[in-house]
Amino acid sequence: MDNHWTAVTLSSNLKRQPLKVVLNGAPIVLFRSGDTVGAVADRCPHRLAELSKGRVIEGTIECPYHGWRFNKTGQCTAIPGHLSALPRYRVQSYKALEHQGAIFVSSGAPVGLPYAHGLQSQDVIVRRVQSTTQSTVIDAAENILDATHTHFTHKGLLRGLSAKRHKIKVEVTGSEGRVEATYTGEPRQEGVVSKLLEGARSKTVGRFLAPGIAELEYWGPKGLVLITSFHLHQSTNSIVKGVGWLVGPKRDVPTWIKAAFFKPLFRIALAQDRRILKSTQQNALAHGAPDIIRGPLDFLRGDIEAIMDGKRPPAADHPRTYEVAL
Repeated sequence: MDNHWTAVTLSSNLKRQPLKVVLNGAPIVLFRSGDTVGAVADRCPHRLAELSKGRVIEGTIECPYHGWRFNKTGQCTAIPGHLSALPRYRVQSYKALEHQGAIFVSSGAPVGLPYAHGLQSQDVIVRRVQSTTQSTVIDAAENILDATHTHFTHKGLLRGLSAKRHKIKVEVTGSEGRVEATYTGEPRQEGVVSKLLEGARSKTVGRFLAPGIAELEYWGPKGLVLITSFHLHQSTNSIVKGVGWLVGPKRDVPTWIKAAFFKPLFRIALAQDRRILKSTQQNALAHGAPDIIRGPLDFLRGDIEAIMDGKRPPAADHPRTYEVAL
């Protein structure tokens, strides 16, 4: 996982002042260094002050305690009052890159540009969101990709109010660092979001990509209608941060009208998901964190767990097909 890019915040959040983010429990300070972004551990090695509470001076981050400065490689470049050669002091640095309206970091050596969403090389309409959830990456990702909870958690918004269900086919396939489920046979949905943004539906694809990307594709008779791509990372043991792209192809005037509803409607859905994820986590702790049951409709749970452990997902070698009622 060290060699993957992780989206940690939207570009719009990093202005002239430094910004603190937390990735897997590690505090990191982001700062602008010319046309690039610096990312170093949020602690001065001198007295362990938080660098994120300092200032950005000529592309370096200045410690608020004694004014030591560090560049984006983590090298100390100034110790105010010191007149001889600088000692070779360093602070841990991370690779950082600004791409598709977000800032990505990595502690390893990722190859190429970060993946943002499936249409990033095309002419599209994009809306970006950021979210904080009390959960784990596995639970949050499974929640995004789980079609069965939408009848209850998002009733009326993503699904209609009717109890009627339809038999559909689910095909689960995978490869290294990737698993996806393709749903076919679903009729036009009656939820508010589906009516406004989708129309008729030919298939839905839900996929999980390393290191923590949960992506949904909605296809209609004329092709791809909408992609929602959520990049999740564990901030602390109980908090998941997410950076999301809501993307649709530029086709006609109605597409621009639909785009106006992207963020407000999905913010409602995100709030509904946050409530249930927070509730389940708190209830689990109240009951001593018992083991959960993996139900017969939890198609992707085992594959997501394998990918998060750095293993090959079972679906990569043994594709599966299900028939369910949605």
